[in-house]
Amino acid sequence: MRTHWLLLTALLCTLAATLLIQGYTQHLYDKRPDQEARRAGSASVPQQVLAGGPVIDTARPQPRSAAPKPGTVALTFDDGPDPRWTPEVLDTLRRNGVHATFFVVGNQVAAHPDLVRRIVAEGHQLGVHTFTHTDLGAQPEWRRSLELRETQLSLAGAAGVTSSLLRPPYSSTADALDDPGWSAVQQAGREGYLTVLTTRDSEDWRRPGVDEIVEAVAGGPADEGRIVLMHDSGGNRWQTVAALDNLLPQLKAHGFRFTTVSESVGLPDPVHPATGAEHWQGLGLIWLLRTGDWTLTVLGWLLYAAGAVSVLRAAAVLVAARRHKKLRRRRPWGPPVTEPVSVIVPAYNESAGIEAAVRSLLASDHPVEIIVVDDGSTDGTADLVESLRLPWVRVIRQENAGKPAALNTGIAAARAELLVMVDGDTVFEPDAVRMIVQPFADPSVGAVSGNAKVVNRGGLLGRWQHIEYVVGFNLDRRLFDLAECMPTVPGAVGAFRRSAVLAVGGVGDETLAEDTDLTMALCRDGWRVVYEERAKAWTEAPASLSALWRQRYRWCYGTLQAMWKHRGALRQRGQAGKLGRRGLGYLLMFQVLLPLLAPVVDVFALYGLVFLDPVRIVGLWLAFLLVQLLMGVYAFRLDRERIGPLWSLPFQQFVYRQLMYLVVIQSVFTALAGSRLRWQRMQRYGSLRVPVQDGPADATPGPTSGGGYRARVHEAVRDPGHGT
Repeated sequence: MRTHWLLLTALLCTLAATLLIQGYTQHLYDKRPDQEARRAGSASVPQQVLAGGPVIDTARPQPRSAAPKPGTVALTFDDGPDPRWTPEVLDTLRRNGVHATFFVVGNQVAAHPDLVRRIVAEGHQLGVHTFTHTDLGAQPEWRRSLELRETQLSLAGAAGVTSSLLRPPYSSTADALDDPGWSAVQQAGREGYLTVLTTRDSEDWRRPGVDEIVEAVAGGPADEGRIVLMHDSGGNRWQTVAALDNLLPQLKAHGFRFTTVSESVGLPDPVHPATGAEHWQGLGLIWLLRTGDWTLTVLGWLLYAAGAVSVLRAAAVLVAARRHKKLRRRRPWGPPVTEPVSVIVPAYNESAGIEAAVRSLLASDHPVEIIVVDDGSTDGTADLVESLRLPWVRVIRQENAGKPAALNTGIAAARAELLVMVDGDTVFEPDAVRMIVQPFADPSVGAVSGNAKVVNRGGLLGRWQHIEYVVGFNLDRRLFDLAECMPTVPGAVGAFRRSAVLAVGGVGDETLAEDTDLTMALCRDGWRVVYEERAKAWTEAPASLSALWRQRYRWCYGTLQAMWKHRGALRQRGQAGKLGRRGLGYLLMFQVLLPLLAPVVDVFALYGLVFLDPVRIVGLWLAFLLVQLLMGVYAFRLDRERIGPLWSLPFQQFVYRQLMYLVVIQSVFTALAGSRLRWQRMQRYGSLRVPVQDGPADATPGPTSGGGYRARVHEAVRDPGHGT
């Protein structure tokens, strides 16, 4: 496995782990108010515990409990620390010279370590209130241990201390202990904790009013020892703060002495310095949680931005497609172009489809000469073409030098000013050559992109590529045409002015996407590049995932090379500036940056399904799919395609989409590493067969003949034996 795949895997695993921890700490937090806790039976709880004091030790076979000393009050505060209310509680306690015990929630400790340090510095006692405020009685043993351990690490990282005091969330007095709660108390004892319940619940969580809170705490016998339950977090606690201002002087006046929990029952201090290992582990946990928060914030903004940009792109593409259609209907290119055309077919081991390609070109209703440049084939491609003895077809043989060299050889041998370049696996419709050269009636046009169609669309992979060609490529070409920034004339079906190509130095071999490189060079030289959707040609698409990977890897990497090579267009004006600031910007945004975010989107979607509202996440995905489906229906209507293949669009999101963004990632890593790829020829399958002509080559077919031709191409795909 290559280094960049290891790096990508490590990054995704780190992101997933960070989000997992963040989701666990933030979205599994139990926010139910105390009154929603449901009590079960207490058959397993020993009677001496039910009738005993609020501090319970279950470390020994026989559980023991302790009650606070008479005349003492141990104020306890749950659910904090809270940046809004904990400081006010601490200020009130300090003004009155009172120490209390704070049972803190682990993720709150990690979020506000400065408040924990202040609690310790001011002489208060710390206890554990779990990491996510979960009901321990309802959790399995592993979850209970995790909750307690992570809270201890948070205390160690934040304040350098640990505590053996535990107050289970949703607990109350000892006589209210039920069987699930008792199971949690027993396990906590085995792990070294003293469980601290309460004797007085202020019920401040109900926010009943200041006077009611004071009465709940201060009422009763004057010599009664008390462990009082209050809250410094979990909601608006202004009543708690106000009640303290009244309560503390009042209890002092009645002779009560304020102590911490351990002092009230005569136990040694349960808070101890953390070991060095615990402190550093705690710091690591805190920073991991903070990183998770920051990561989630950044991802949230990125996803919002990506979603907004994607929706704007969809709207822009649809509007552009509609306008492009209207403009092409209203504005003909000019007087008909009837001059002969030189068709160049570079071929390397194309024996499977070269005959069909050449015969389809000869069937054109426009005068053509066909130049087949055999680039050192070893499968008899050149011999096959020569054996056909077809008129207007020349075969040129050369040593294997690559596709750009073969194209340049053909350009040099061409007799016509107008050139059509076509791959050896592509079959033209009879009117395709005539249609693709009509835009040259405009003297500012230097190149024309035709409409490539996938012929082997029978399987699921073929359908997905068919959808991509119609919805992705062709809608984008309409937008590029309107914006005058067409970055690519596809190698399968494209037309050029010979003089314009020669003026930019011919077809370059510096990139693997020679078609994109040439198109950008023409734009930078001031030529317009347009899209003629009526010029249709049928091409074979990869029939396996491995072949598709190789093809798209070459395309994507070559496009990145071309973008870098022509980055100077960003600073130019005129046609070159349009390419630079519109075309290159569009490619960078939607074919590089957004695909790089795609793995993050998938990880975040899984995060949402687990920790957020799965209904909302599925709803968002369905909305996104609906937008894609609407775009697909419109694009298929524009291209006069049946919309049947769109049923496979939802499944495209789970295999094809991931393959495409992995291709982009691989290409970007390869480009950053400075590696150079070799030309990778696609395997040919022989899907295309020689069509039966509707009439003589010089005949001008109407709609019926074109439709018959197209039907026979499809028939040839269904019946491999069809053809001559």
